[in-house]
Order: sequence, then structure tokens, then C-alpha cells
Amino acid sequence: MSSIYINTDGGARGNPGPAGIGIVFFDENEKEIHKCCEYIGEATNNQAEYRAIIKALQILKRSKWFTENNNPDSEIICRLDSQLVVEQINGNFKIKNEGIKGLIDQIRALLSDLKANISFIHIPREKNKLADKMVNNAIDTELKK
Repeated sequence: MSSIYINTDGGARGNPGPAGIGIVFFDENEKEIHKCCEYIGEATNNQAEYRAIIKALQILKRSKWFTENNNPDSEIICRLDSQLVVEQINGNFKIKNEGIKGLIDQIRALLSDLKANISFIHIPREKNKLADKMVNNAIDTELKK
């Protein structure tokens, strides 16, 4: 069985405010295999969290790992420090915000297209420090321009 872990984070300075996303991919041994960050403009914290997931799934779809390892035994685990977002994606919490509904629709379309064994789990913030650092790097880099 082959596994990959994807830690995502999104954040905004102000809510809404300048926002960024951070994504870190790990192999089954928790070895970092890819990371990226991106400034996404003005957004809320929740919008940034969802945008990070969308970007991560887009990267996954194009990755060599996915091409070589996507089979029924493969496990893809997305780890987020936002319990609200995890519960909304897993269908346990209602989504009232129309803007968020559109982002969820994009995620569901990507999940359907990927046809993979993907789960979303909540992790403590301290276990997501690298993705959080990537968020801040993206925002800081943009604000220094």
C-alpha cells in the first residue's frame, strides 16, 4: 500500500485581508517531497483554507506519485488544522456562505475527477507548522513588493 500525506493551510491578515496558502506533501515515511505557497489576494481565512485544498488536489492530479500509485490500495490523507473546514468537506457541518459553497463544489469536482481514496482529517495546529509557515511566506513576500 502506498500513502501520501498532504498538509494544507490558508490564512489571511485581517478577515478578510491579504491571504496566502501553504501546501506540503509527505511520503508514507513522513519525508517531505514537495511544498509550495501562493499569495491569493484578498480573502477570508476560510476561503484561503479551501483554496489551499483546491491547489493541493490540482498538484496531486499532475504529480508523478499520483500517476504511478493511484490504485485501490493507495491512501491519500489531507491534513488540516481547521476543524470547521474538515467537517464541512466531510459533510458533517452545513455550509451557509455562498462563496464557500462554490469552493466546495470545486473540491468535489476534483475529488470526482481524481477517483482516488482521499480522506480529510483534522490535526492540531502545532502539527501543521510548515504549511502555516508557507502561508506566511506567501503573504510576507507579496506585502514586501
